[in-house]
Amino acid sequence: MSTQSENAPIYDVVGIGNALVDVIGEADDAFIAAQSLVKGSMTLIDSDRAHHLYRAIGTAVEMSGGSAANTVCGVASFGGKAGYIGKVSEDDLGQVFGHDLLAVGVHFSPGQPLEGIATGRCIIVVTPDAQRTMNTFLGVSSFMEPADVDVDVVAAGKVLYMEGYLFDRNDAKAAFRHAARVAHAAGREVSLSLSDSFCVDRHREDFRALVTDEVDILFGNEQELLSLYQLQSFQDAVDAVRRDSSLAVITRGPRGASIITRDEVLDVPAQDVPHVIDTTGAGDLFAAGFLFGYTNGYSLENSAVLGSIAAGEVISHVGPRPLVELRTLLPQF
Repeated sequence: MSTQSENAPIYDVVGIGNALVDVIGEADDAFIAAQSLVKGSMTLIDSDRAHHLYRAIGTAVEMSGGSAANTVCGVASFGGKAGYIGKVSEDDLGQVFGHDLLAVGVHFSPGQPLEGIATGRCIIVVTPDAQRTMNTFLGVSSFMEPADVDVDVVAAGKVLYMEGYLFDRNDAKAAFRHAARVAHAAGREVSLSLSDSFCVDRHREDFRALVTDEVDILFGNEQELLSLYQLQSFQDAVDAVRRDSSLAVITRGPRGASIITRDEVLDVPAQDVPHVIDTTGAGDLFAAGFLFGYTNGYSLENSAVLGSIAAGEVISHVGPRPLVELRTLLPQF
């Protein structure tokens, strides 16, 4: 490792996650039923299933995606500095992914490609009620390992943001822990997104250990937090996470968000969005706004307001990335 950790940080946020290209199409509930999809969930699929759904969905929008990538692009849209670590292949989609990040000012550190394994993609079905049903072929992105972690980039970020979706393979788990150790050794903070309640169900014990031992800031939504602690009451889950984490940022849909510290709970209302079109990326962009504020000296409450603004913008249209420069929406606190 270089002496980067001895220097002032270069990036506000460095994300690490599944580097995916999103394929977003609109369909009704009949399509959901006909394709045996679980509405509102994220399901891992294989290559054959990915090709089938790609053909079935018809007309779609294609853009670089992945949860943590959406977050760092949101940070950049606010005017922050961001980096991203993710594994792609040397194929067309891999080139598109890298180009999209660089185009919005995010430094991209790709891992080493693997022969014969394609860049991952996520087929997202958006229904008229704005729910998104994600079907993810991880491709090469899931083969992240410690050697793919650019330690200089990690050490150069104020906050490391790790995406729970990446956590399915043992090598990826090792990469998470390696990156967290590098960040802490450099005096930086580590954050984790729980990503999805189904993801939490698969990795509950590992996530609990990470939250207790490695994570400084926990991101998730209400259902993910309840799943993490296997509880029915939100207040009980709040009490549980306060014992494990010094800071948790929990979104609650139309009820806004709760910022939970060991001393207090700050409730921040959601932005008023007249027409919710697509909830894809809402949590990712909330994290972007919060982290931009947090790393640039805003209070916890005002950081959450920025998160709410970013989430409100992204759910007002199709797609997980903002259509306007979020810096133009910055309020005067």
